[in-house]
Amino acid sequence: MLKEFKEFAMKGNLVDIAVGFVMGAAFKEVVSSFTGGIVSPLIGMIFEADFKALRYQLKEGTLNDAGEMVGEVFLEYGTFLTNVIDFIIVAFVMFLVVKGVNRMKKKEEPAPAAPSGPSEIDLLKEIRDSLKK
Repeated sequence: MLKEFKEFAMKGNLVDIAVGFVMGAAFKEVVSSFTGGIVSPLIGMIFEADFKALRYQLKEGTLNDAGEMVGEVFLEYGTFLTNVIDFIIVAFVMFLVVKGVNRMKKKEEPAPAAPSGPSEIDLLKEIRDSLKK
């Protein structure tokens, strides 16, 4: 069983998937920092607000004995929009990578044309006719 697992784990496709997964996780961090550090502030300048701080208050809270607000409930749509932008960027880059890989692959050569000449049926007819003689 251990031998079968080792053969399965060392197949090229599984190793490729693992490498792609690790690279994708690292790439997501790059995209998140790009969105959070560059895109969100630029969009925030347009809306004159911190993009990640965009939220709608659903329920007001109350002050506790320490003077802190508790019980507030917010719908944080700014964080959701930031994650949607992250997804769109990652999806677009993956599209470009797949497009590039497909372009680099060798185009499949068309199957060789069938040799011109008599078909199998014609040959069988000739053999039949020659046997009759």
